[in-house]
Amino acid sequence: MPRRAVNRPVTSTKPAPLATPAWLRPAILALAALLLMAWSSTEVADPDTWWHLKTGQYIVQHHRLSVPDPFAFTTYLGKQAYRTEEITRYFNLTHEWLSQILLYLVYAGAGFTGLVLLRCALIAAFCGSVGLATYHRTSGFYRSVGAVLAAGTVVCQFTSDRPFLFTFVFLAATLAFLEIGRWLWVLPAMFLVWANVHGGFLVGWLALGAYCAESLFLRFRGKPQPHERRLWLVAALCILVSGINPNGFRVLPVMLSYRSSLLQSSVWEWQYPLPWPPSPFSVLLAGAVAVLFWRRRETRPVDWLLLFGFGSLALLAVRNIFLAGLVGPLLIASYLPWKKAFPVAAEFLVALLLVAGIGMPIVEGKAFQFHAADWKYPVGAADFLLAHHISAPMLNTYEIGGYLIWRLWPQERVFLDGRALNESVFQDYQRMVANADATGGKSGEELLRQYGIEVIVMDGFEYTSGTPYLLPAALSDPSQKEWKLVYQDAAAVVYMRHPPPGVEPLNSFVALASMEAQCSTNLDHQPGRSKCASGLADLFARIGDGVRARRWQAIYSRYRE
Repeated sequence: MPRRAVNRPVTSTKPAPLATPAWLRPAILALAALLLMAWSSTEVADPDTWWHLKTGQYIVQHHRLSVPDPFAFTTYLGKQAYRTEEITRYFNLTHEWLSQILLYLVYAGAGFTGLVLLRCALIAAFCGSVGLATYHRTSGFYRSVGAVLAAGTVVCQFTSDRPFLFTFVFLAATLAFLEIGRWLWVLPAMFLVWANVHGGFLVGWLALGAYCAESLFLRFRGKPQPHERRLWLVAALCILVSGINPNGFRVLPVMLSYRSSLLQSSVWEWQYPLPWPPSPFSVLLAGAVAVLFWRRRETRPVDWLLLFGFGSLALLAVRNIFLAGLVGPLLIASYLPWKKAFPVAAEFLVALLLVAGIGMPIVEGKAFQFHAADWKYPVGAADFLLAHHISAPMLNTYEIGGYLIWRLWPQERVFLDGRALNESVFQDYQRMVANADATGGKSGEELLRQYGIEVIVMDGFEYTSGTPYLLPAALSDPSQKEWKLVYQDAAAVVYMRHPPPGVEPLNSFVALASMEAQCSTNLDHQPGRSKCASGLADLFARIGDGVRARRWQAIYSRYRE
């Protein structure tokens, strides 16, 4: 009789795959947040921060908006340079009032540490909203983390303690709410606050319009969305409540007038961004375009609208490139065809890479800097003016005007500052700091007399271009007797027509040494902005000092290598 086969269980010798530890992904989220903080916790260095703080202090203490302007004595002088300049001026003075109060209260309660932590929190909220929208679309943990960090590479270029950070957060949150389709009734309240913290609420209308347009398109195709009426109603309410602010709906004509303003067009942040050489902004924008065309049969109408709308705005001004950090990561993560699961070893590698990324800015001394960049501002010059109770009409350079408002008001008012309030005054300012001759208008000397200037407080350069201001160099000429150098250091010089009793004038040549010290200090802290060395080389060549001209040209060449 044949033997009956016995079915024996087969025992596999292949080991079971390792499971991802429960703590690993929360740890990766925490490390990603810490990396964003390391990227965004640079020192308080933006020149506009100071006048925002002072404006917030003024509103808190005086219980009214800062109009008419109390801080500059030239705000209402001269004629309008373009038809809507007065409207633009009022807008610039009032549209950020609520955020200015918040910034000042944070500073009053927690100092510069509080300002830096607030900045980090706002940047993290922006990136987190991008990650949340990505996760809702893809359910992919690592896609979402990648989107968060990709957004961070763009937005962490804006480590400035300014109201536009609130627009970053509110816009990203708006996109996340619209994408998820829940809690939409939060949006009108958010737009009411947004319209009083920053004029950028206008881009929120673009997000609302894109999702409403997609809803209409789907209805036309016979695929109406279940929450479309709620979406339209919420969008209409958001737009209506946006008008409850000191400027109503005048933000659109003001934005258009910025492009006709010589003053605004000369400011770096309103320049067109360069798509080459490649940068996080250009790579994300180009990547989003590529992936949408590649997967065009699967894309949603809203994605094309968001890419066209936000991408176009990002290409119009440097200050708008954060929009590429909003829409680029979301679209790339949504359509990039990656379906393989991460092995556990790769997940641990992600954590190690995040740790290494956190360490790099720490080693470079750029992370967790809970203080102000005092090296960048005329701290000593302000101390000198306060100690001697100087209140005479003052000419100051544009970049340090905000700091002088913070330090000197109400004892002293500035000539101009980063609020960009008077076009014709700015044009006169350019002639004065360039020590212009009378060709094509009044000379710089004539303008100094016209404005009754008795005090000059200047740093030496426009550091983006490296162009030196020629007025300090001209006043260093010992043949001129009208202006006396009374203070100089590695940040600024102070000239006066009539020094106060007890102040002995300095040798006028020391002003040139101050400009050299200023450039050296800048190179120590910002080696990537080395053009001041080239500017000094040109200046010394112009005045016939060949030795110093060659030395500074060699320094510039060394930093360019």
